[in-house]
Formats: sequence, C-alpha cells, structure tokens
Amino acid sequence: MDYEIWLRRKGLEYRDEILFFANLNTIELAEHNGTPVYVISEGLIRNRYRLLKDVLNSNYKNNDIHFAVKANSNLSVLRILYSEGALFDCTSKGEIYTCFKAGIPSERIIYTGNMFTNDDFEFAVKQNVIINLDSLSQLDRLNRIYDKVGKERSIISFRINPEFGAGHHAHTITAGKDIKFGILENQILEAYKKAKSLGFQKFGIHQHIGSGIINPHDFEKATEVYLSIVRELANNLKITFEFVDFGGGLGIPYRPEESPLDLEIYRDVVIQPFKELVAEGNVGEPTFKIEPGRYLVAESSIILAQVNTIKNNGYKLFAGVNAGFNTLIRPTMYGSYHHIIPCNKKSKEDKLKYDIAGPICESGDILGRERLSPELKEGDILAILDTGAYGFTMSSPYNSRPRPAEILINNGTPYTIREAESYDDLLKLQTIPDHLK
Repeated sequence: MDYEIWLRRKGLEYRDEILFFANLNTIELAEHNGTPVYVISEGLIRNRYRLLKDVLNSNYKNNDIHFAVKANSNLSVLRILYSEGALFDCTSKGEIYTCFKAGIPSERIIYTGNMFTNDDFEFAVKQNVIINLDSLSQLDRLNRIYDKVGKERSIISFRINPEFGAGHHAHTITAGKDIKFGILENQILEAYKKAKSLGFQKFGIHQHIGSGIINPHDFEKATEVYLSIVRELANNLKITFEFVDFGGGLGIPYRPEESPLDLEIYRDVVIQPFKELVAEGNVGEPTFKIEPGRYLVAESSIILAQVNTIKNNGYKLFAGVNAGFNTLIRPTMYGSYHHIIPCNKKSKEDKLKYDIAGPICESGDILGRERLSPELKEGDILAILDTGAYGFTMSSPYNSRPRPAEILINNGTPYTIREAESYDDLLKLQTIPDHLK
C-alpha cells in the first residue's frame, strides 16, 4: 500500500511539513495538552465499526459485534461503540462494572473470563450477564450459584479450544493443547450433556484463537474444527444454539508495508461455512457473534511524546522521549512494532537511524529500534501510531510516573476524556501505620 494512503486510512497526513491527526495539528495538540498524551479519533472508531458491520449485514443479518473491552475500556470509547449498536465482551467483573458505568445494559454483555471465582459467577448471575464457561469443573460451581441466589437457569455457553491458534505473539495465541483457555474436544459433549441435565435449556458456544491476526486464512482450520463441533453437539444432543461466537483476533496493519485485513476473505473462510452449517437445519437459527477489539480501536489513537535527549554513544543514536513502557508496554512485552514519525518533519532526506528510548530505568524500555528518521532534535514531538488497543489499558505507574491524559477528537474539537494523573494520585490509596510515623 502507498505510504501516504496507509497514513490517511489512519487519519494522518502531513500539511506543510506538519503532521495532522483527525484534521488537527499535532504540534498544537501537544503544546496545549502536554506530553505524553493519548489522542483518539472518534470518527475512526465509528468508521471501523460501520465497515465491519456492513460486511456482516451483507452476508448474515442476524449478527452481533461484541467489542472486546480489554482492548480499550475508556468510558467515552465504550459510549461511542454503544451508540453505533455494539455489544460488549468482558473478561472481568471490573470490565462489566465499567460497562455499567458507561450506561450499557447487562443484556448487551458477555462475560468471557477464565479461572472464574465463585464471586465472579455470583456477580454475573445477579446482573443477568451471559457467561462463557472456560472449563467443565466450573459448571458445578455455577450451578450452585444459581441455587444460592435463587435465579432461574438461563442460557449457558462454553468456550471451546479448537486446538488451532494464531496471533501476533506466542502470548496472544489462545488455542492449542498447552494453552490455558477453553475446553478441548474430548470434553465438549460431556459439558453440554451435563448442562442439559442440570436444567439449562438455551445454549451458546464460543471460541477465540488469538489476537492480532492479519492473514484471514489463519482462521480457516480453526473455523472448520469449530463448526464440526457445533454440528456434532446439535446432532448428538439434539440442542440448538442461540448464538455461535467466533471470538475476536482481527488484526490491523501496524507496518507501512502491511495491508489491512481482507474482510472478503474473512467472509469466505468464516461466515460462509457458518451459513452453510445453519442451512443444514440442525443447529437452529443462531446469532453470528464476533468480538473484535484491536480492529475497531487500535488505529484510532496515537501517543504524542516529546524528544528530550539525543544521545550518540559512538555506536548508535538514541532519541530519548518522555513516554516509556509505562505508557505503552506492547513493544517491550511482545516485541510489537508501532510506527513512529516526527510531527514536524515530513522530509525523507538525510535519514538517520535511531533507537526510540523511554525514560524507564530498564534496558528493555525501547519503543522502536533502529528507526529511520529525518534528523531529530531535542524538543521535537513524535507520534507513536496505532495505540488505541492495549495501550492505555496496559499502562502503569511504574517508576512512580503518572499515567497520561486521553484526548478525544470529534469533528475537529478536542475533549479531555481522562485527566492526566498527578503524583498525589499515585499515593492516594496508601497509608502509613502509626508505628512508622
């Protein structure tokens, strides 16, 4: 893909050597809001949701898009997606609570956790949130919770592990025999048979094979195995399904040489086989569900950071910035690539090679290695791209550094949707016992 087009699809373009994001001058945004700062484009979130929804609607109208809240749990981001018609996938009580605070009703939430506690179950049952069970042993405990709270047994769903996983890093592949998630095929019939015997009458089913998948063919084998399991359950146990959930995993092009996920191929390898199974008539008329996170929000956000140090140690050049792995941990944790560009230099001449280094007191605090750039100077502003998914949600106050603000741009107007933390915020929950005073 042409580089300028690649940037524009992410809401970025240079105008007279100045980088604009969502039609606003990034230098001015940095000056007004300070750095580091997360800047989010509302329009890009809406655009990605509508694009994906149109593909689903044109192929199978009975569909739901559940946003994976773990990717970005900002209340304003949740409100944007809710206003577009999204449902939500949560992995913890905290994410469910956050959805409630955003005004999202329980019927629009699925709880896909793992290693559930009884408190998790009780909270979800009381709030009428559908649960995707992660192991056979959890069914007995969940059944006792229904008895304890006096609730009628509602829909039950199990997370299946199809043993074929994919993802951008080993830590994000979520299917396979040595992976902690889901139920393997040899236990699935037993799980649903037992659920029927306990009085559950409505059923869903779920899988999720990994995160950040940009080759749609990576879904192919897992989909084949998954749908064969759905068919086997329907035929052997005579159950129909309220929904068949394919999880998330839809990736985005982090590198300029990468093309976006081809949704037409995704349709062919995932949606079409599902439609053919439904046409057989034994599984009912289930809702087709997916749970994208990254696809909907990653490209909607950038981090603006200031260069504070240029260091030439005689071996390599470092550009030190005021954002580190406390601000964005993905490069350190996963070796993830985030494109980094200057906000005041479009020129491709006289490129130098820099390691973009953060201020954290660890050698692994490198946001980008050996990045070609026009010559950088102390005081320059850099944009770190594609930070809207697993950016702020994985940030931390490590090294006692407060987390940054989040700014939302809507139709050319910036709104502060999260204030930057203060030093007092870092300490406000701590107390000193009397004997140490």
